[in-house]
Amino acid sequence: MVYIVSWQEYQEAAEKLYAKSPNKARYCVKWRSSEGKLVLKITDDTTCIKFKTYSSIFLNRFEALNLSLMQKMQNKRPTPIAHVLGTPDVTKDADQTRSSSPFIPQPSGPAAGGVKKKKPKKKK
Repeated sequence: MVYIVSWQEYQEAAEKLYAKSPNKARYCVKWRSSEGKLVLKITDDTTCIKFKTYSSIFLNRFEALNLSLMQKMQNKRPTPIAHVLGTPDVTKDADQTRSSSPFIPQPSGPAAGGVKKKKPKKKK
């Protein structure tokens, strides 16, 4: 078991290991909230690669790696971010997009920005 210190090296090695033997590769995530420690492990019974961190900075990188490996495991191609977020297609005419957009901001609540105050209870 080898702990890799650099995130970039770990990500490349993990994707390479999975590409080498997708049927045997296993991916494990361990989170210890009491210590604030994240341990990532990928193995194919002959090679075991681990990454350990106490920093929350790696969470976004971890999500990206996790998404990448899951897409490979499901044999799916990555979808454009615009389709995932539900934003309109940029290839359409701008006027048509503006008029048919379902995301028209509507004011809500008092003056469209605050939280409505609760009325005090009446005294008996």
